[in-house]
Order: sequence, then C-alpha cells, then structure tokens
Amino acid sequence: MSAIGYLKVRAFTSFAHLPLSDVAITVTASDGTAIAMRLTDRSGQIPPIAFPVPDKSESQSPDPGEQPFIQVNLHARLRGYEQIEAQNIQIFANTVTDQDLEMIPLSELPGNWNQTVVYNTPPQNL
Repeated sequence: MSAIGYLKVRAFTSFAHLPLSDVAITVTASDGTAIAMRLTDRSGQIPPIAFPVPDKSESQSPDPGEQPFIQVNLHARLRGYEQIEAQNIQIFANTVTDQDLEMIPLSELPGNWNQTVVYNTPPQNL
C-alpha cells in the first residue's frame, strides 16, 4: 500500500439538511479495530481522514483477487438521533470518498430509540 485515499463525512438532520455538530464518528477496519474517532464541527463535517490504500497501478490487471481500494466501516452517534452504521465504505487512491449521514431525530421515531440504521456498500464491479 503506497498511496493515500481520504474519507470525508457530513452529518445532517433528515429532510432539512441542517448540519449537526458533535456527532461522534468512529471508523473501524473490517475486523472491528478502531482506526479513527472524530466529532463533527459546526458545519456537520470532519476533516478528511487519510488512509493507506493500494496504488492504482497495483490493480491494472483483471486479477479478481486484487482490489484497488480498502474497505472501512463507520458508526455515527448523537444523543437524540437514530444511530447510523455504514459498512464497507470503499477508499480509493488519490480520491476523497464522501459519506453523507442523514440522521433522523428520535422524536420522529419514538419506537426506534435503540435501533441502528445500517447501510451496506456493495463492492465495485471493476
């Protein structure tokens, strides 16, 4: 892994798209190991997180065993909002991956106070 890829996160309230500050963001490897922890700022964003990723040149052949990206998982939590888990986010070399988090206030879902919304990104067909 000789290249760098980036993950950028933006958290906002559902429908209104108002930014949410102080959302706890945890990024983990596929084995569950914590890689990064951040809090969103007033604009609902975190600074891009850099990850070592495979160089593009390492994936130019049609070898199905090679992936030109890494996969990470993301957990987002803010008191009073439904929790979000995004699985298998793909980070590519020299690219910023944007992850939007539409967080739903629990007041809109009173029966779901302890549930987590899970989004799973399928692998790219490369």
